[in-house]
Amino acid sequence: MDSDRIKNDYEYSRDTLFDLINKGRNALEDMIDVARESEHPRAFEVLSGLIKNVADVNDKLMDLNKKHKDINIKEQPQLPHGQTTNNLFIGSTTDLQRMLQDANNKQVESNVVDITPHLKDE
Repeated sequence: MDSDRIKNDYEYSRDTLFDLINKGRNALEDMIDVARESEHPRAFEVLSGLIKNVADVNDKLMDLNKKHKDINIKEQPQLPHGQTTNNLFIGSTTDLQRMLQDANNKQVESNVVDITPHLKDE
């Protein structure tokens, strides 16, 4: 439920910012024509303010995308970071095979359960 609301809010905000950028670009084109025809300093001042506003809305769109990405990363389950241990064996292959065989024998011996004491009770 919460993720649906976040998604809807993101899409609404994104659409609104796109609309503002498009309208700002259209107004910018019109204001360029007005400033050229009038050659009045105030018209160029308004034009520079409009350019700044359109650029700010573009920045807000990029910030919105970054925030949305950060929210999605937080919602994804984090995998635990494990520890990696690297071992280095120095010796011949024969030594390595003996070591592995000894380790295998110890493991098999530790899995064997002596049931003879239980049989004596009966």
